[in-house]
Amino acid sequence: MCGAMGNFELNVFMPVIAHNLLESVHLLASAATLLAERCVEGLRPDAERAHALVEQSFPIVTALVPAIGYDLCAEISKEAFKTGRSIRDVVLERGVLGEKELDEALDLMKMTRGGIVAPGLGGG
Repeated sequence: MCGAMGNFELNVFMPVIAHNLLESVHLLASAATLLAERCVEGLRPDAERAHALVEQSFPIVTALVPAIGYDLCAEISKEAFKTGRSIRDVVLERGVLGEKELDEALDLMKMTRGGIVAPGLGGG
C-alpha cells in the first residue's frame, strides 16, 4: 500500500517498505532459531526403527524389476500388502531370488546414494 502512495516516482514511503521487509526477515530468523532450539535440538535418530520402516516399505520392490520383471514385482507387492509381510519375506518364500541376490538388489544404502544403480544402465 505504501508503494502505491508515491506520486511522480518520488516515493517517500520507500523507507517504510524497507523497514517492514527487514522486520519480516528478523521475525523469520527468530522463528527459525526458536524452532531449532526448542524442537530440533536433542533429537536422535532411531536407526533400527528407520531400517525396519524402510524394509517394510512397498516401493523398494521397484529395485527388483531389473532382476525379476515388473509383473512378478507387482504380484509380490500385492501379496506383501495383503498379508502384512515385507517384500523380502515374500520374495524369499516364493524362492524367486536367493538371499544373496536379494540382499544385493535391496541394498538400501545403494538406493539412497542417488544415481542409476540398475545393471546395464550405466550404474552398478
